[in-house]
Amino acid sequence: MSNPAEDLSTQLGTVLREKLGDISRIEKLKRLSGGASQETWAFEGVTDKGALPLILRRAPGGIAPEGRETAVTLATEAALIRLADKAGVPVPPVRYVLEEADGIGPGFVMDRVEGETIARKILRDEEYAEARPKLARQCGEILAKLHSVPMDSLPKLRHSPAEAEIEQYWQTYKTHGHPHPVFELAFKWLRSNLPAEGRTTLVHGDFRHGNLIIGPDGVRAVLDWEIAHTGDPMEDMGWICVNSWRFGNIDQPVGGFGKREDMFAGYEAAGGPKVDPERVKFWEILGTLKWGIMCTTMYEAFKSGMDRSVERAAIGRRSSETEIDLLALLAPRS
Repeated sequence: MSNPAEDLSTQLGTVLREKLGDISRIEKLKRLSGGASQETWAFEGVTDKGALPLILRRAPGGIAPEGRETAVTLATEAALIRLADKAGVPVPPVRYVLEEADGIGPGFVMDRVEGETIARKILRDEEYAEARPKLARQCGEILAKLHSVPMDSLPKLRHSPAEAEIEQYWQTYKTHGHPHPVFELAFKWLRSNLPAEGRTTLVHGDFRHGNLIIGPDGVRAVLDWEIAHTGDPMEDMGWICVNSWRFGNIDQPVGGFGKREDMFAGYEAAGGPKVDPERVKFWEILGTLKWGIMCTTMYEAFKSGMDRSVERAAIGRRSSETEIDLLALLAPRS
């Protein structure tokens, strides 16, 4: 009986030996946990100079998913990573983008960057104590570079300004058939406070813990570009400020490790335009609402029997936390 991991190792080794030349074979192929929508495999490419730590990001089972309107293809994701690299964003360099003739399915191979993505460790462990005070400013600097990627260099991406984001999540909310008065209050506030049309840039779309590799020196790489699009650059700043990504450190609004003012200062120092805090707050409110609706979607999957995992039920319960967060944002106590 064939072993899928062994078969993939053999196929991938053959492809990389032919396409990259300096890799004679691969070893230690291992599927990593995490990554709900794509497979992630760690392995080593053996070269004359030693082992090269690499990552394969591949469509599940090597088959491209259907009907994911908000997700870019893996080839597009690889192209975005390369463009971000040119702009000075820390990313794992892409070594090779799989082709149909390779017979492995859609995906790409990139360097493996050492570091941590688990928020609990980053926010609590002594190893990251010196890095934590620097992270908010570093995030601002990185976002300024990310938003500087020339628009005419981008592959085809969906355009999703604030109004489109609100409509998308309103339609999702309505399908659940369960009223959330706080969510409806937030929708009403957002529609009444749409910011004036402004700058349009590349937007990462999921810039937060879990998608940032962090070491004792700070942010080492930005991962997971699958919901990248064009839109308001302040969306990325508002998203990392959502309370759910602070993991209990509620007094440190940027990822639980820093202040908004430090992130704004880093953004402006790295060439970004002056930040409007009220515009960022709008996106923080919209981001909080989006995460709340994502949580209810998780519950719907559990309730319907489509996914009866404890994880789905536990995340679904967190929608109540986002309702509290929205009330704190919309009606703050003096």
